[in-house]
Amino acid sequence: MSLFKKNPFGQYLFLKRLIISVFGIISYRRYNGFNKLQIEGSEILKELPDRNVLFISNHQTYFADVAAMYHVFFATLNGRDNTLKRWTYLLKPKLNLYYIAALETMKAGLLPKIFAYVGSISIERTWRAAGKDVKRQVKMSDITNIKKALDDGWVITFPQGTTKPFNPIRRGTAHLIKSYQPIVIPIVIDGFRRSFDKKGLLIKKRGILQSMVIKQPLEIDYETEDIQQIVEKIEYAIEQHPSFLKVISVEEYAEQERKLNKQREFWSSDNTEE
Repeated sequence: MSLFKKNPFGQYLFLKRLIISVFGIISYRRYNGFNKLQIEGSEILKELPDRNVLFISNHQTYFADVAAMYHVFFATLNGRDNTLKRWTYLLKPKLNLYYIAALETMKAGLLPKIFAYVGSISIERTWRAAGKDVKRQVKMSDITNIKKALDDGWVITFPQGTTKPFNPIRRGTAHLIKSYQPIVIPIVIDGFRRSFDKKGLLIKKRGILQSMVIKQPLEIDYETEDIQQIVEKIEYAIEQHPSFLKVISVEEYAEQERKLNKQREFWSSDNTEE
C-alpha cells in the first residue's frame, strides 16, 4: 500500500489507520476492562463480502456505539470471534469501513472532526437541525456519498436517526436499501446509555455489562417489497418495533437486575486482559 494512497473521499489511508489505532487503544478498556462488552454473532462478519454491506443498529450514544462496532469488526476480522482480547487487532483495521452521522454532530468541535476522518459519511438531517424540527429536501450529494461508501466497503447506519429508544425508523434508510440492494446486517446493542454520557465520550458509570448482538442478514425481496414493508423489517430486526415495548412488574424488573448483576460479578472477578 502506497504511503499516500487515498480512499474515494480523498482521505489518506495511513492517517486513518493511525487515528484508528491511537483512539482504539485509548478506548479499549471501555469495552474490555472496567466495562465489559458481551458479543454474540460476530462470526457472521467473516462470511461477508468486502463491499456493499449495510449494518443497521439501534442507537444509544453519539460515538461509543460506533467505536464499539469498530472494535468488534476489527477483532473478528483478525481472528477473534466474540471477544476483544489482545488489542493488537487495532494495528490491522479494515480501512473501508464507514458510518453515517449527522453533519452538525461531526462539526461540533475538534474531537468529532478527528472522529469524522476515520469514516464518517456526514449528512444533513432533513427533519431536525440545531435542536429544532425542520423540513428540507435530501441533498443528492449525501445520497451519492453513501452509495460511494457502499461501493467501497461497509457502512454502519442508525436508521432511527436519534439516540432516543423506539423512535420511528427514517424511511430514507429503507429507500437506500431498496435502491442499492446491499446485504443488510442488523445489530442490537445495549448498556451504552448506562455506561456513557449522551455523546459517548464521558464515562458515566463503571462495571456495566454492555452487549452487542450481530444477526443474520435480513431477507428482503427487492422486487416486490415496498418501503413500508422494509421499514417494518428494520424495526423488528433492531428490536425497536412498538411490540417490544411492554410494562413489566416490579418483580420482573428486580429479577432482570439480579441476573445482570450476577453476570457483572462473574466477569469482574474473572476478567483478565491478555
